[in-house]
Amino acid sequence: MIRILTVKTKKRIETVDITKEVRGVIYDLGVREGICTIFVPHTTAGITINEGADPDVMRDFIDKLDELIPLESDYLHAEGNSAAHIKTGIVGSSVHIMIDKGEPLLGTWQSIFFCEFDGPRERKVQVKVIEE
Repeated sequence: MIRILTVKTKKRIETVDITKEVRGVIYDLGVREGICTIFVPHTTAGITINEGADPDVMRDFIDKLDELIPLESDYLHAEGNSAAHIKTGIVGSSVHIMIDKGEPLLGTWQSIFFCEFDGPRERKVQVKVIEE
């Protein structure tokens, strides 16, 4: 079964910590051991795991992506969101997390971040939990 999370972004580019929501899916399904796949079915939004304790980490992440891939350039794609497509390709559309004793096996400082590159929008995140 796939669970759908809805993420409403407020800015053109932002990251949203969805760790609590993913933990909730795992808990609700009662899975003790397994794998959790988180997939973003959008071409201008992605998913990553990074430090969640210090919000400056994700600000630096976004700032550096903006520096490397600016909004305006000599892109051929006519919709005006080429930078968002490129950022998504670099960040990726899915992550996989092992589950042990009902908890996602994240490092001490790790959190799961939805990455919006063409907002604000309402987005979907698919969460699939496979029990061992």
